[in-house]
Amino acid sequence: MESYKQEFIEFMVESDVLKFGDFTLKSGRKSPFFMNAGAYVTGTQLMKLGEYYAKAIHDNYGTDFDVLFGPAYKGIPLSVATTIAFAKLYGKEIRYCSNRKEIKDHGDTGILLGSPIHDGDKVVIIEDVTTSGKSIEETFPIIMAQGKVEIIGLMVSLNRMEVGLGGKISALDEIKEKYGFSANAIVTMEEVVEHLYNRPCGGRVVINDETKTAIDKYYEQYGVK
Repeated sequence: MESYKQEFIEFMVESDVLKFGDFTLKSGRKSPFFMNAGAYVTGTQLMKLGEYYAKAIHDNYGTDFDVLFGPAYKGIPLSVATTIAFAKLYGKEIRYCSNRKEIKDHGDTGILLGSPIHDGDKVVIIEDVTTSGKSIEETFPIIMAQGKVEIIGLMVSLNRMEVGLGGKISALDEIKEKYGFSANAIVTMEEVVEHLYNRPCGGRVVINDETKTAIDKYYEQYGVK
């Protein structure tokens, strides 16, 4: 596993973004772990987060794209932080773009904020986590309505490795199958468990034998076969 992935796993835990315990997800599933990207709130956290995303995007998609699209609302700071990091790390000026939940009819009008998307643009979508793939159903038509645009791929921070809406393959695989572009994550839950199991992180062990057993049982029910 690349060193930046190991660092990112510990960064999620230390930032109180990735937690272990008993949680009820929006889907109604009872989960032994929970991720909340909204807990990244400081300048240092956002700077580091942008760099981890930039490295993962560079590893998976290179530099041959023009726009980083972050769906409202959590995708907005993600896209801004990552475009800054991309310029710093790779010397490539990409543009950020996000959508508004409500169309603005005065001043800077329209559904988009940040850079417009033009004919011929290549776009990478950035999100925090995709459990079911439902958010892409809203994002995809917004991007494609801007012209002759190519979506290169999607990057999320954590692949929960659960079955998507179809109940057979993962949400990221469903996105690839349905929309025809690649979907990747900085890290997978398999990598998280591998790195944290019985290993101290921030002065404590967050995945002990009991937690590991709970995670294994969860994946027996909801994991990708």
